[in-house]
Amino acid sequence: MGRFPGDGLPPVRLVDLPGRGATVVRECPGPPGAPTLVLLHGVTLTADLNWSGVLPNLGRRFRVIAFDQRGHGRGFAPTPRFRLEDCADDIAVLAAALGAERLTAVGYSMGGLVAQLLWRRHPNLVEGLVLCSTGRNFRGSPMESLMAMALPTVEMVTSMTVPLQWLGAHVLGASMLGVVRDGSVREWARAEMALTRLPTALAAVSAVSEFTSRDWIGGVDVPTAVVVTTRDRLVPPSRQRRLAAAIPGARIYEVDGDHGVFLDAPGRFAAVMLAACTGVAAAAGERDHAGLPVAGGPVRLPAASGLSGRIRPSAR
Repeated sequence: MGRFPGDGLPPVRLVDLPGRGATVVRECPGPPGAPTLVLLHGVTLTADLNWSGVLPNLGRRFRVIAFDQRGHGRGFAPTPRFRLEDCADDIAVLAAALGAERLTAVGYSMGGLVAQLLWRRHPNLVEGLVLCSTGRNFRGSPMESLMAMALPTVEMVTSMTVPLQWLGAHVLGASMLGVVRDGSVREWARAEMALTRLPTALAAVSAVSEFTSRDWIGGVDVPTAVVVTTRDRLVPPSRQRRLAAAIPGARIYEVDGDHGVFLDAPGRFAAVMLAACTGVAAAAGERDHAGLPVAGGPVRLPAASGLSGRIRPSAR
């Protein structure tokens, strides 16, 4: 299983998004006619960093698109104000550029918020959601507290050393991942996060802190899986479970790990993600086969899919 860029992963390519710029995309074509997944990484991360451990497995069953979101990694520059709504609209533009008419949005942490907005703003595009280590909002959470503590600390350090704009997001991002035991993986993570400028990361964290879907998330009408990181110190599991409870028919999948489980236990994470995406795809396929409208009523993932809503973690 690939753990570093280029190790078992499809090659990167630049895709120009009209009116926005070019972003780096990795795409697995999958089997003929396979459902499409778009993978949305978390704040301070890159597509490679967040998803390298799952791309090979998912790519055997799905068409998979993973890209660096605006301002992050090798993606295009953000507008002066970082807005999650713009991130959602970027996906719709990318899907059109790649000829993806329907897709399941798979979002991690901040990416989960963007996935929720994508469903709300572009409902005809989204046929399913897989929401990982995320919630309806992060207000009052350790994520928001980290933002409150990080900015004055960064300002103090940068005033004594180098201009803020030249610092990378690793200054902030390393504290979000929790324990990553492999030293070489930690160094790779640091290098990937350093590709994102710290001002963009802080603006993104601020946007995350302001987001809430509490008033409208109950209207989600597509098959949904919520992947709960059960030892998450940044996004408490209770907050993740409340997200699942708010979405009609959402199924919970559990993975034993902290917010950086995708780095610390990539095999465990990949197994749960494959189960969650397969379950959502099965339910979306049954809806299409039954001729149900895109904007229908609540949907429950079928027991006939043969997948349990709770997956026992595999060995690392």
